[in-house]
Amino acid sequence: MAGHDRSGDSRRSYVADTLALILFFTATGILNERFIAGMAWDQVLRARLLGAALMLPVGRPYGLWRDWMLRRAGPTRRSRLLWDSLALMSFQVPIYAAILAVSGASGGGLLRGTAGAAVLMLVLGRPYGAFLNGVRAAFGLPPGGDRPMSVQE
Repeated sequence: MAGHDRSGDSRRSYVADTLALILFFTATGILNERFIAGMAWDQVLRARLLGAALMLPVGRPYGLWRDWMLRRAGPTRRSRLLWDSLALMSFQVPIYAAILAVSGASGGGLLRGTAGAAVLMLVLGRPYGAFLNGVRAAFGLPPGGDRPMSVQE
């Protein structure tokens, strides 16, 4: 029975982490691609469709990466903010740069979009972390970062 519970937690963790990533970054990606990278709406649409497809396999790995990174954070709010931001930037910016390039951004637009994403990830790291924790809570999961997700209370 305990194995079944872990399997259920694993599925819920995948769905929660992936759903959070898709919802949060579809909205922020549209803003960055259109208004910072200067991409046309058809390019934004391609980028978001590609982004959503790529988020399916990376949503949970990012959640695990974030949990691992946050275990290094100190007890202060500033430390958690820093580690949440570093986790998001280090994992997502390389993926995002590839999405922009495949979607048609090049040259200055690609550089501006990637730089904009890096700044956004630094700024949005903690808000996204809080959003992810909220989605996890809605799925009956612990927030992560304090202990491995597989350890039950």
